[in-house]
Amino acid sequence: MTEDDDASNEISDIESRIEALAEIAERCRKYILASKIAVGSGGALLLVTILGLFGMGQTAALGSIALVLGGIVSLGSNFSTLRQTEDAIGAAEALRAQLISRIDLRVVADTPIKLV
Repeated sequence: MTEDDDASNEISDIESRIEALAEIAERCRKYILASKIAVGSGGALLLVTILGLFGMGQTAALGSIALVLGGIVSLGSNFSTLRQTEDAIGAAEALRAQLISRIDLRVVADTPIKLV
């Protein structure tokens, strides 16, 4: 195996890692959206409970507070995970670019096509 083959295999491994990290980032984005929805709906439910619009009791108030707090915790956790994942993707892409630049690429000349 030549050095170019080793670099090609390593580039392939890095691309697989980038794809896996991209899936993690997408999953984090979905959890972030769900967390925002939880915070918003928990806040709305708490407001409705405080105003006594639908006759909900203390259980609904406690549930809405738990929903807001859980959403905030999930939001912060997934934001930090997303940030770390995006940093890892950037580092992997930089390494991939560095490996590609080391490969001895050959230019393939275009040959004119003769029509008969």
